[in-house]
Parts: sequence; C-alpha cells; structure tokens
Amino acid sequence: MIELAAIKAARCGLEGITVNTPLLASDRLSEDVGGKVWLKAENTQRAGSFKLRGAYTKMAALAPAERARGIIAHSAGNHAQGVALAAQLLGAPATVVMPEYAPLAKVVATKRFGAHVVLHGQSFDDAGAHARMLQEQQGLTYVHAFDDPLTVAGQGTLGLEILEALPDVGTLVVPIGGGGLIGGIGVAVRALKPTTRIIGVQAEGCPSIRLSLTAGKPVVVPEARTIADGIAVKKPGGITLPLIRDLVDDVVTVDEDEIARGIVYALQNLRLVAEGAGAVGIAALLTGKVRPRAAEQVCVVLSGGNIDANFLARVIEQVLVKQGRYIVLHTSVPDRPGNLSRMLDHIAAEGANVIDINHRRAAWQVPVDRTGIEMILEVRDEAHGQAIVQRLEAAGYCIDRVGVGEYPN
Repeated sequence: MIELAAIKAARCGLEGITVNTPLLASDRLSEDVGGKVWLKAENTQRAGSFKLRGAYTKMAALAPAERARGIIAHSAGNHAQGVALAAQLLGAPATVVMPEYAPLAKVVATKRFGAHVVLHGQSFDDAGAHARMLQEQQGLTYVHAFDDPLTVAGQGTLGLEILEALPDVGTLVVPIGGGGLIGGIGVAVRALKPTTRIIGVQAEGCPSIRLSLTAGKPVVVPEARTIADGIAVKKPGGITLPLIRDLVDDVVTVDEDEIARGIVYALQNLRLVAEGAGAVGIAALLTGKVRPRAAEQVCVVLSGGNIDANFLARVIEQVLVKQGRYIVLHTSVPDRPGNLSRMLDHIAAEGANVIDINHRRAAWQVPVDRTGIEMILEVRDEAHGQAIVQRLEAAGYCIDRVGVGEYPN
C-alpha cells in the first residue's frame, strides 16, 4: 500500500523540477453547473501534463547504473514527454514506444526532449508489449506510466497541492486512464481530508476501470476508441485498481461528443487549452454526470493540454455545429447564372458569414436543370441560424439542415 509519507517524500524530490500549477476559480463553470468550481491547471505543468511528477520521482530513485543503461517506457503521449524530460534532466538516454496513432504534436514534443521514439501498434497496450520486448533485448530500465508505487506517489503530489490551496474542497473530479493520478490523489486526500468525495472520469470508449470495478476483477477492454488518447488504457493496473476500489467514491464515463464539448468549453469560456483526457472532468460536470452538492467547493483536475492543433480545429468545428454557431445547409437552385448569387444575397442580408460552399450535381441526384448546394455558414447563435433558414424558405428555397444546435454557447 502506498502511504502519505511516500507522497510527501516525492514532493521534496520534485522541488525545482515541477511547477506548483495554479488553482483557478471559474465563475462561468460555477454558474453553469452549480457549486463553486475550481480548476487545477495541470495543463500548465512542464511537458504539458501531470506526468512529469511520476516519471521524475521513479527515475530519480533508480540507481545510477540503471539510468545509465537507458530508460524505456510506453505511452500514448503525455507519459512519453514526462519520461523524455525527466531523462533529459537526469542525464539518461530514453526510448519511448508510442502507438502508431499517437498525436503528432506529442511525438514531436517527445523527440524535442531528446528521447528516441518508436511508433508501434494500435493502442497503448500494443505499444507496451513492444516496449517490454525492447527492454529485454537491450537491457533497458522500464518506467511504467502508472503501475508503479513511486510513479503513483509522484502523481499524488498533485493532491497535496490541491489541499493546500483549497483545504475545504468537497468534491474532486479526476480523469482516469491507468489510475496512477487518481490513485495517488486518493492516498493523499483520504489521509488528510477523508470526507472529500473523489470521482473519477473515464472515456466511454475505453472504460476499463469502471468495468473492472463492476465485475470485481480486472477487465480488459478489447478496443480503445476515444479522442481522449491520454486515458485510452485497455487494461487496469495491478497496483492502481485496488487503490481506486478502496479510495474513490464513484467512476463515471463521458462519450466522444461530451469530451469534444469539454475541450471547446475550456477554450471558449475558461481560456484554457485542454486535451481530451484533460477535459473529461469538465465534460462530466456539463452533462450532470457529476453534480456538485449544495454550496460545496469542487475541484476539477485539468490533467493535460497536449492537443494537436489540426485536431483541435476539427473538434472546434464539430462543437460549433452542435452549438448552432456553424450551420450546414443543403438546397438546390436552377442551374443558370445568377441564381447562386441571389440566394447568397439573402444570407448576407441576415448577417451570416459563408465559411464553405460547394456545388453538387450527380451525387445528389437533383434534376438535371438544377444544381445542389451545400453551405457551411457562421452565425451568432441557434436563433440566428433558424432565422436564416426561415428567410431562405420564405424566398422559395427548399432547405435541409444537417444537425441542429444542441449545446448552449
């Protein structure tokens, strides 16, 4: 069992290495979900996530000869960067095996810290099997992402920081992948403030911990399908699963649309960049899967901000459609000069901005004397989008809208 003393020792070892990341109050999120909500902004940590805490704690405890042989780890991205930076700080060579789908931004960042990156397999667990093979072949020293007492102790230092900054915290909302973060936080919080409610959040597309807790034994998810790559762990940890079972009050899941909404909410309303794994706590609050109790202080751990810019742009577009900020319209006009222009005049008169427009003919099977039109329009809100549709229909256009705004702005 991991003790509070190990977490305090890890805290001492991380002085000057990690940042005591800010705890930010959010009036907007508090208003939207109730309670008083705070965000532990671990996306501002060195290497962009909490992972440096555990990686450095583990690697600093190794014998010099173990580090000199070389470090190896497997990771979907954040542990990769934590290991790479820790190895750089400790002067050790590092190899990191990442899944082939790993976000480019995380691969590039890991290489920039000086690690050798090997891309292998379709999942975190596939990468792990290959890393173990390389470990044996090359005599390297393994640093696990979560299933190690020293790693868990390092992650638990985040819990100490939260309690120091917010001693009356009533509910803690924490992302769960392999469980090292929530396990370490759980040890610290149960020792120092046992009345605090601890709720873990997993991606619905990879709920290995939740399924295992329900079954009463480890359950391996056959496939990880989630944009929250940082918590896409198919197999529970032998150390972390008992910690979660004993210390965590509940585990909930959020789906892909809800995670995307959390990412964009953080960007729009909190001015924070969160990756999918980092945003699941926000998603759980927005969907009501975690509900603050009356007048309590709630802390959401925003565990990382390492998200690829191109992917972020796609997520934003998807959520803007759900918010009614982007509307996608299908219609058709007579295939003669000037007809498209006349339709666009109606759109301009309503103050919308055309983001994209395409002509479709045979693919839509419109009459031969007409051309199909697909438009993406930027509007102020759902009501503005509806007004545009109504104007076009009143002008005689048959409008088919793809999707309807579901989320508030």
